[in-house]
Amino acid sequence: MWVLPKPRNSSVQVAANQRGIALVKDLIQEYGLDVVQAYMDHIRGNAELAVRNLLKDFAKTQGRHVEAEDYMDDGSTIRLSIAVDEATGNAIFDFTGTSPEVKIDCSSPSRLLSTTIASIIYCLRCLVNLDMPLNQGALQPITFVIPEGSMVCPSETAAVVGGSVLTSQRLCDVILRAFKVAAPVKDYHKIGCCNNFTFGSGGKDEAGNVKAGFGYYETIAGGSGAGPTWDGRSGVHTHMTNTRITDPEILERRYPVILRKFSLREGSGGDGLYKGGDGVIREVEFLEPLNVSLLSERRVFAPYGQSGGCPGKRGLKLLIRAGRKEAVNFGGKNATVMRPGDRIRIETPGGGGFGAPPADAAAEDDGGVKKRITEEVAGHAEVDALRRVGGGSLGNLMEAERDF
Repeated sequence: MWVLPKPRNSSVQVAANQRGIALVKDLIQEYGLDVVQAYMDHIRGNAELAVRNLLKDFAKTQGRHVEAEDYMDDGSTIRLSIAVDEATGNAIFDFTGTSPEVKIDCSSPSRLLSTTIASIIYCLRCLVNLDMPLNQGALQPITFVIPEGSMVCPSETAAVVGGSVLTSQRLCDVILRAFKVAAPVKDYHKIGCCNNFTFGSGGKDEAGNVKAGFGYYETIAGGSGAGPTWDGRSGVHTHMTNTRITDPEILERRYPVILRKFSLREGSGGDGLYKGGDGVIREVEFLEPLNVSLLSERRVFAPYGQSGGCPGKRGLKLLIRAGRKEAVNFGGKNATVMRPGDRIRIETPGGGGFGAPPADAAAEDDGGVKKRITEEVAGHAEVDALRRVGGGSLGNLMEAERDF
């Protein structure tokens, strides 16, 4: 018999909010309402100023108008045009040309444009060289043009479960790629996918009766992209996949599965002067009948490289039925019932490479090519300008720790 932890209710969230209210009241009691509100305004003003300075410097050194686009695996396009006013630091983020909402579940949630705007503020915070708390001030210089009925502003009846975990990744790809277009020496490109994997049992039957069961959900790491002075990291979560995965011992103790393999997917990172990070391989065997769902991207369009770097390998999911040697390509988005002995093998994408690979990539000594190009990049005016306003979590990519 498999003993599973009881699901938590909303009492934890309620308690956290109550604690926050109590702490704010303590601040007001100690310093006074006027002082607390003044500092709230200062935090917003500081964020606004930081973003305006970022955009002003970007317009001066890289140009006042940039564009970028990328694709979902179904061929849908996310297109972005950014126009910056060099004098004021105001900017228009225009998504005109983005594909209409889609029938599958990958439209971005339309409620207050939450995912689209969250992706923009996240990218801006990454580009600003400042430890800036999350607040609305960062968006004060930004005007949004987001066409209604597009996949980034769909109707209220659109399916959106994949919007927060897949389309959000592609939004970040496009936004960061737009900033890279005018500054080819600065980029952060990654797998562009959360690699969502769920399994469980129970739920409602055809008659609407509820059957007891459980559910398990994880996102799986991949490879991050290389940059002008660094190789990509292997087996890491990026952007909104920044979650920890369950320890193998806990997974096998609490759930009717065996983790057959969990390793780096060697060679999946894109080649280049600096190589993209490798994705991972995760293979799970099931010990009892369970429902399995997988939701992922970058199975058709590979994670792109930059400045001559090669793309990372596309992801792959394989279904291996018990007693059969051959595997079946399970596709990027699918669901099925697994029987005892069945296995699912998930190979996540690698990150894109940066810079054209040396002519003799196999040689141990590249004749000082990497050192020479690194020195050239370090002294490039555009890099210096972007480092001045960039840095942030992107500039500290090499300090990232592996998740396993």
